[in-house]
Amino acid sequence: MNSLAQLAQYTDIVADTGDLKAIQQLQPLDATTNPSLILKAVQNGANPELLTRARQWQAKTGYPLVDCLLVSFGLAIKELIPGYVSTEADPSLSFDSQATVNQARRLIELYKQQGISKDKVLIKIAGTWQGIQAAKQLEMEGIGCNITLIFNLVQARAAAQAKATLISPFVGRILDWYKTQQPDTDFTGLNDPGVQSVRQIYQFYRQHGYPTIVMGASFRNSEQIRLLAGCDKLTISPALLTELKDSQIPVPRQLQADNTAVGSSDPSLSQAQFELELCLDAMASFKLNEGIRLFVADQQRLLALLESQA
Repeated sequence: MNSLAQLAQYTDIVADTGDLKAIQQLQPLDATTNPSLILKAVQNGANPELLTRARQWQAKTGYPLVDCLLVSFGLAIKELIPGYVSTEADPSLSFDSQATVNQARRLIELYKQQGISKDKVLIKIAGTWQGIQAAKQLEMEGIGCNITLIFNLVQARAAAQAKATLISPFVGRILDWYKTQQPDTDFTGLNDPGVQSVRQIYQFYRQHGYPTIVMGASFRNSEQIRLLAGCDKLTISPALLTELKDSQIPVPRQLQADNTAVGSSDPSLSQAQFELELCLDAMASFKLNEGIRLFVADQQRLLALLESQA
């Protein structure tokens, strides 16, 4: 049994890509996208019919073209997978709860018009306080959310308290920060701070009985993935999925859902507590804001590309 098949015994496999051919070949359960992945797909000129369809929807609905494009890709992905497709809200709205809610409702309405029910879609929202509060409102409306750009426990706690369906802790970006700060430190194996963060969040959720799904993301190598075998879900790039598929390295289960008894309740976080704890974590505050900046930049490049092709 190859490494990917071993991993799939304990963990739901999710493809982190906008490449439809890769999704079709690798056959993951779910798939996630973001502005960077959609930009790359459009730049490569793959599946031009998806852009054509998006322009037709825009003309019909009056919705922003980028919303129509996100759903056009999401619909094509959904045809290839049995589980969730995650569609990212505009990252420039990461500090505006109501605007995020409004866009999420538009995205869900577009999916509904194409015959995809909201229980098959997750709206990806950055793990700011405002983003998490938007998710809280959306979850009350039955719209599932994927809280992304998670870098520390306070973000994970706030997302769980908002009853978010799923969170995406970013393993590789955490490692990147620590390697820059401490270039001579050994971060291999269980010394990897990104791996440690996901394991901490996973165990905390189990200890406090939170049902929010933990989906590790942003991997730099296959060892990080193997060390998180047993996590609820892992979203993995096509290159690393292929590496695992071609490998015979053993993948024993690392995380167990039933090895921790549910303990005391988790005290509710206020915005002030959330902001302070995030501020005091230099890595998390830097990487959260950097991630938003990068996604906003790629969203702007995508918009400019769409305008140039009009």
